[in-house]
Amino acid sequence: MDPDETVEIVNTLWQRAHAGDTVFYDIYTEEEKAADPAKEDTGLFFFRGDPGAPFAVCNAGGGFAYVGAMQDSFPHALALSQKGYNAFALIYRPGAQTACEDLARAIRFLFAHADELEIHTGGYSLWGGSAGARMAAWLGSYGPAAFGGGNLPRPSAVILQYTGHSDYTENDPPTFACVGENDGIANWRTMQRRIEALDALGIPTEFHHYPGLGHGFGLGTGTAAEGWIEDAVAFWEAQMHE
Repeated sequence: MDPDETVEIVNTLWQRAHAGDTVFYDIYTEEEKAADPAKEDTGLFFFRGDPGAPFAVCNAGGGFAYVGAMQDSFPHALALSQKGYNAFALIYRPGAQTACEDLARAIRFLFAHADELEIHTGGYSLWGGSAGARMAAWLGSYGPAAFGGGNLPRPSAVILQYTGHSDYTENDPPTFACVGENDGIANWRTMQRRIEALDALGIPTEFHHYPGLGHGFGLGTGTAAEGWIEDAVAFWEAQMHE
């Protein structure tokens, strides 16, 4: 965790909240949360970009046991908002199935409230690291409807960091992936094989592996991965213009 980055994130959210902006949106109704208290803390932190710009949903890792948002989705969402995109960091319920259901619900929420939020729904992207990458990949492979999100478009791109996720379909969206070569949790060759399989299907892909890096490098500031998010944004932008 980068202390300077953490302070910038907290200050950004505080300043927006102090100015009267909504920085956190519930994705479930009060009735739904009352019926299932596990949904009480789910929702989206909003890092606002330019009005009418496309949106991204960032999903933190945590082994489906917790949500490591401060180091694994807030920094990404802040960086994307600083590039003009509307970025959301999802707080989801632990567990692979419930996490994917929450992500599908979040996408449904964003489509339903696009005018109020001043976001463009076309060409949206899903981002994630580790467990969050699995979520983004599953939603990309099977679509929001598979997890109760309704008949909504798949993302225009999924951006995956450090995951050993190997499942894919011939309908997968364009996929950008990156991982450290010293990752003891997600072997870079596993990710490479998945990307090569997608590439063989004619699906646009981009893959990077960085020497000396282990699991959970986030934005990679000060490492061999520094600048990867610029590469990922360029990849996403290329898909939007297809």
